[in-house]
Amino acid sequence: MASKKRELFGNLQGFVGPSGKLSLLEVGCGTGANFKFYPPGCRVTCVDPNPNFEKFLIKSVAENRHLQLERFVVAAGENMPQVADGSVDVVVCTLVLCSVESQERLLQEVRRVLRPGGAFYFLEHVAAESSTWIYFWQQILHPSWYLLFDGCHLTRESWKALERAGFSELKLQHFWAPLSWELVRPHICGYAIK
Repeated sequence: MASKKRELFGNLQGFVGPSGKLSLLEVGCGTGANFKFYPPGCRVTCVDPNPNFEKFLIKSVAENRHLQLERFVVAAGENMPQVADGSVDVVVCTLVLCSVESQERLLQEVRRVLRPGGAFYFLEHVAAESSTWIYFWQQILHPSWYLLFDGCHLTRESWKALERAGFSELKLQHFWAPLSWELVRPHICGYAIK
C-alpha cells in the first residue's frame, strides 16, 4: 500500500495554513506507519484510544526526523475535546472508519477541528459490491471478524458516511488493494475539503 499512500498524500503540502507549516492531526495513528509519507516540516498531533502506542510513536518520530510530533492525545476519534476548533490544516484517518463506534460522530469531530479550507484524508477497507461473492462472504464472516479483529466491520459502506458528512468537496476513489485476503481488498481513498 506504500505506493497508494504516496499518491494519496502527495498533495498534503497544498493545504498548509497561514502559519506556513502544515498542522496535521492523525486519528487512529497506531504506531506511526504513515509518518514517512508526510512532508518535511509537518507538525503532527496524534490521537488514539490506546495509550500503549505512545512509545511506538516516539520511536517512529526518531526514524522520521523530517516531522515534528506536537503531542499524543489518548482519545477516541468521536470525542477529541483536547483538539481545538478549527486548529488543524489536515486530518488523516487510515483504516479507522471500519472500527469506530460512530462514523458520523467521528466525521463531525473532523469537521470541527479542521480550519476552513482544510482537508480530511482517508484510506479505508469497505464492503464489496452487493452482487459479488466477496460481499456474500463478508456478510457471513462479519460477526466472527468483528470479534477477532477488535471491532472491525467488514461490511461498512464508509463512502456513504463521507458523502453525508457535509464537506464542501469530496474526492473519492474505489479500488482493489493488493492484499492477500480477498475480504479486505475493496477499499476507498481520497480527501474531503471543509
